[in-house]
Amino acid sequence: MSVGTSSAPGAQRAARPPAPRPGDLAELGLDPDQLPDGLVVADEHGRVICFNRAAVRITAVPAEQALGRSLETALPLEDLEGRRWWQLTDPYGGLAIRVRQPERNLLLPGGREVLVAARYVRTRPTGPVRRVVVTLRDTEARRRTERSHAELIATVAHELRSPLTSVKGFTATLLAKWERFTDDQKRLMLETVDADADRVTRLIAELLDISRIDSGRLEVRRQPVDIGAAVGRHIQAYVAAGQPADRFLLRVQHPLPDLWADPDKVDQVLSNLLENAVRHGEGTVTIDITPSASPRERENGESAATSVTVSDEGPGIPEESMNRVFTRFWRGSKRGGTGLGLYIVKGIVEAHGGAITVGRAPGGGAEFRFTLPVAAPAYLT
Repeated sequence: MSVGTSSAPGAQRAARPPAPRPGDLAELGLDPDQLPDGLVVADEHGRVICFNRAAVRITAVPAEQALGRSLETALPLEDLEGRRWWQLTDPYGGLAIRVRQPERNLLLPGGREVLVAARYVRTRPTGPVRRVVVTLRDTEARRRTERSHAELIATVAHELRSPLTSVKGFTATLLAKWERFTDDQKRLMLETVDADADRVTRLIAELLDISRIDSGRLEVRRQPVDIGAAVGRHIQAYVAAGQPADRFLLRVQHPLPDLWADPDKVDQVLSNLLENAVRHGEGTVTIDITPSASPRERENGESAATSVTVSDEGPGIPEESMNRVFTRFWRGSKRGGTGLGLYIVKGIVEAHGGAITVGRAPGGGAEFRFTLPVAAPAYLT
């Protein structure tokens, strides 16, 4: 009995197929060429047994040249100080407790930069390395981000230089030759300094908004907002600045649901959209405010959102540019501006849980439509 009892489990163990080893992707039903990142796998002898299609694309080394060769030969990497990476890290030697190499920038022959991470696969803790699994990623996405940041810095530096130069020039002139100017001349220069200081303040506010949007830290302080009155204030300001009153058409569909939003942020959105319509559009600027249904409420027809549409009768936005309108640095014309306004508008609307779209207005111009949900703050629900 004891012999039979002990032999049965042994027979079961012998019949059970071995578990797939890490790196044996075929056993897992996964084709390495389907992976988006480069994958290079070396066996316990340091010979390359897997070199997928993405690795070929990133390294420009044909798979047939890499397979069967030593890892160091097939993938000759150097760090940014010119040291050979595999000799430096010694994946098959060194500390037996190592399990990975965190991702870092390394160089391929010719100086091409790649992001490399490695995993040391052992059959037991502190045992010998059975597989070295290496992932490769192109740095192009990171470069695009770095270029975007560099472009932002260059744009900001350019936009700041002009008003600051004006402020410095006028203040220095007034301090040096105060007695030589009439009161009217002094007032004109001080008004120019004041306007340029406002321009610098607006630019700094835009930078802070971009930082908060990119990091997901844009705060929305909801209060009751009369969106019709807010649009009316902006129209009155344009009329006071010299725009003809008949250039604006405000249409409000009543009754509107109670809107809870950040009034300062909503003013920022309206200011940007109306300024774009006035500066870059033509003819009548039409603002339609209507109750709307949020996607979650469309089935029962409840008006759970407020929509604002700003349209003009100008040339509009070319169809091929529609998908770039809300990106950084997009400019609809060459008449100045940082190209950051609509990017910030989109971030503000989305921070409220809303959405914004752009299209062609019935009159042929541009049409911007944003929708804000009307939900009250949590402490009131």
